[in-house]
Amino acid sequence: MVTETKTLADLAAVKGSEPEAAPVRTQKLDKLGRAYATGKRKNAVARVWLKPGKGMITVNEKDYKAYFARPVLQMLLQQPLDLANRATQYDIRISVAGGGLSGQAGAVRHGISKALTYYEPELRGVLKKQGFLTRDSRVVERKKYGKVKARKSFQFSKR
Repeated sequence: MVTETKTLADLAAVKGSEPEAAPVRTQKLDKLGRAYATGKRKNAVARVWLKPGKGMITVNEKDYKAYFARPVLQMLLQQPLDLANRATQYDIRISVAGGGLSGQAGAVRHGISKALTYYEPELRGVLKKQGFLTRDSRVVERKKYGKVKARKSFQFSKR
């Protein structure tokens, strides 16, 4: 026999009164005590290793200020560390390849944010609220046949 549910209270009784708890996040470290994460943006891929230290950031075996010469790009990869107030607590080693400097800086920011959440899971809410854990999925549109570029056409001539 099928029972009818006419009110929200009846529906709650059918489903159950216990809400599902959020998953408990744990620390993810490798055997050397480092947090590893991969960040991506456009065609750039950044591999990030984060460990406790003095605040040194090296990108492809260079200081990050030498690799990313533009102040805007330096600020971009400092954002997650500044937001979490961890600018001088971790040494970060980064290997980045593909794309241009802007895409690489975005990939590094994404990788640092993920590595921070792996090392300190309680920072996840702060970083996620600012959108640092979301991979920016915008990529260059491919060129189509019969077109100059992805959408640009050849000049039209009636005669």
